[in-house]
Amino acid sequence: MAEAAHQETHGFQTEVKQLLQLMIHSLYSNKEIFLRELVSNAADAADKLRFKALSNDSLYEGDGDLHVKLSIDKEAGTITIADNGIGMNKTDVIEHLGTIAKSGTKEFFGKLSGDDAKDSQLIGQFGVGFYSAFIVADNVTVRTRAAGDDKAQGVQWQSAGEGEFTIADIEKAERGTEITLHLKDDEKEFLDDWRLRSIVSKYSDHISIPVKMFKEEEPERDGPKGPDGEESEKIAAVPAFWEAVNKATALWTRDKSDVSEDEYKEFYKHISHDFSDPMTWSHNKVEGKTEYTSLLYIPSKAPFDMWNRDHKHGLKLYVQRVFIMDDAEQMLPTYLRFVKGLLDSNDLPLNVSREILQDNKVTQAMRQGCTKRVLQMLEKIAKNDPEKYQAFWAEFGNALKEGPAEDQANKEKVAGLMRFSSTHTDSEAQTVSLADYISRMQEKQEKIYYITADNYKAAKSSPHLEIFRKKGIEVLLMADRVDEWLMSHLTDFDEKSFQSITHGALDLGDLDDEESKKALEEAEKQVEGLAERVKTALGDKVKEVKFTHRLTDSPACIVADEQGMTTQMIKLMQAAGQPVPEAQYHFELNPEHQLVKLLADVQDEEQFSQWTGVLFDQASLSEQGSLKDPASFVQNLNKLLVSLAK
Repeated sequence: MAEAAHQETHGFQTEVKQLLQLMIHSLYSNKEIFLRELVSNAADAADKLRFKALSNDSLYEGDGDLHVKLSIDKEAGTITIADNGIGMNKTDVIEHLGTIAKSGTKEFFGKLSGDDAKDSQLIGQFGVGFYSAFIVADNVTVRTRAAGDDKAQGVQWQSAGEGEFTIADIEKAERGTEITLHLKDDEKEFLDDWRLRSIVSKYSDHISIPVKMFKEEEPERDGPKGPDGEESEKIAAVPAFWEAVNKATALWTRDKSDVSEDEYKEFYKHISHDFSDPMTWSHNKVEGKTEYTSLLYIPSKAPFDMWNRDHKHGLKLYVQRVFIMDDAEQMLPTYLRFVKGLLDSNDLPLNVSREILQDNKVTQAMRQGCTKRVLQMLEKIAKNDPEKYQAFWAEFGNALKEGPAEDQANKEKVAGLMRFSSTHTDSEAQTVSLADYISRMQEKQEKIYYITADNYKAAKSSPHLEIFRKKGIEVLLMADRVDEWLMSHLTDFDEKSFQSITHGALDLGDLDDEESKKALEEAEKQVEGLAERVKTALGDKVKEVKFTHRLTDSPACIVADEQGMTTQMIKLMQAAGQPVPEAQYHFELNPEHQLVKLLADVQDEEQFSQWTGVLFDQASLSEQGSLKDPASFVQNLNKLLVSLAK
């Protein structure tokens, strides 16, 4: 081993320091995962070399036998994990072993609570990779050289996992990466050969390259004695050799019946770097016009950065078992970005690029097949295990709500998987499916009624619900930010159209009874001319003033124009920084309400204008959650209170 030269010292990125501290304390109970993570990284390095060598065979440097070797030095107290994969140059080492190049990292650390049990769950979602070495080691040395580089361009990285690391130039004859862990005094259990073999069998059996450990020479020995005690032939000596301790066959190429549940779970953890078990999975070989194998997993927890725009998603792509890319996002629509897994195609060319994937019939067929498979998995859970499906919905429901806009072909299927709050359950929990709603629709009801609002309480207490409560008509309560956008694309389900109860004229059709209509007409006669006076007082603030039958307890409400934007859509666009035209609402009065009757009797025009302004602002506040000019509202209200107190 050549001496290290040109040594440099660097400080860890702040987030790395935090992660190291957290891991050492939070993941202590499951410390053997360090080996899974390091072997997994070594396997990825082999995959990447295999892919790059497709276009540049010289990267193999005459050695195409890819493997990972584990060795133990009991005297030195070290474990070494060595691979002959792609390797790293100096820039790679600083980038990968000194920083966490993940978007949303700061936000992730902001979520940590200090509770070890909770934080270990979060760290599992984040993925720790290489840094897991410090769970068991108090010093780590990495020696590496990138495939194709000169042997004098090796790099050595060393750290005690505290505030800094050193980097030095070294000579390294073999390409690839060698990680030596100097074990802490209380972690010497990992120096046991059998212990390491059992960890590899448990976590890394499915890895497609051999993980080898050194098997000592077995000297020549006597064979078993015969029945009469006579000597038998000696058993020949077995020379020492590197023995593969995993199955080293790509798990997805095996028959489903040959793969155990535990193997599927461990393979999920390998490809996703998640610590939790998956919720469910589907393993399929497709033959016919397009031939491919898919292994798709639905996680039990959402990754911490699922909502980050820079979040990389997609399936691992293989072509004839050769790794091509980590995140082929073309293989699933964006609304299913939470799905993990891989595809192995027999039809794509080995030199396939992202550009080729973009517009390719084989890609389209695989995308359709995978989308159908995922939706079938979800339908099966929803039907057979509603409680499990609710857990899925709590994690990924908002992503699924993007489906109708993106995937016209499966709009009905995706809509059938959605869950909502509703006036029927009177609970914030989103448990009501559209099929449930339709099964409870009243005999003459033609539409699915819904309301969108800033939050559940605002939706539940909206005055627009009053007539529906009175008539016992169920309304879906939507309070997620994505809901308004969803409903602009989801117009019907099972031949029933959707109707917003805050948008446009309300027509209950056959659900309106004659008695109610007559009572309303009678009440309107008693306040005749009031709508015109209110319109004059409000001027351009409103498009129209009219009497309504949608209210029972409230005096007034504002309603978005049939052709205009709803309040929630305006808020959504404003939050996205989009220019939004000034919205004009219809102002609807409840002629049966005492306040409206009092307003009709007010003859003083100034006081009438104040009353009208207060009623309009109250209705706006109820609908929008805020006022443009709250000071004016308070002033008007105070004047009225003073006049009433005289």
